[in-house]
Amino acid sequence: MRRSPATLVAGLACIILLAACAGSDEFEGEFAGVDLAIPLEKPDVVLTDTAGDVYDLRAETEGLLTLIYFGYTNCPDICPVHLAQLSQVLERPTMPDNVKVIFISVDPERDDPARIRRFLDNYETSFVGLIGTQAELDAAQILFDVPLAEREGAGDDYTFGHAGQVFAFAPDGFAYSVYPQGTRQTHWVRDLPVLHAITADDEEAE
Repeated sequence: MRRSPATLVAGLACIILLAACAGSDEFEGEFAGVDLAIPLEKPDVVLTDTAGDVYDLRAETEGLLTLIYFGYTNCPDICPVHLAQLSQVLERPTMPDNVKVIFISVDPERDDPARIRRFLDNYETSFVGLIGTQAELDAAQILFDVPLAEREGAGDDYTFGHAGQVFAFAPDGFAYSVYPQGTRQTHWVRDLPVLHAITADDEEAE
């Protein structure tokens, strides 16, 4: 039985609350996420947004703290959890107010722009949804250095094995850390202001 968006979001709130109560706040690296050994420059990706317009990832997000996630609207677990968590964290008054969240669908067969827009609006109307051809999406995943999403199952209820981490690009255009499944709200709360403060101006001043 397919659950309604309201029921799904309510259930996810419980999951997130439980996740927030588990684990430790001791951070081994510079960030609360998983530090990248070599910072990843924001890839040069051009896809289509939910309004049907061309979306140049670098140009549209230049100078912004940008959180990018690969997923699909039929995802039964991790995609809704990530999106609901980010929506809740960004509502906090201490969080930066110019954060761009971008959801790139890996399911071009089912995820048309209208479907993606309805899905994202369950969490936050400002979230950006992107889609492309299979070749464009494969190329984007390669540029992000993640395994290509793999279709699992047959019929209309197939799922995908796909990258489960959120890439966090600081305003200087580089990702220094990624945030996998199990990331806690406290991790985001700690790192977003730190990442937001890393600007291209800082590098030019050094």
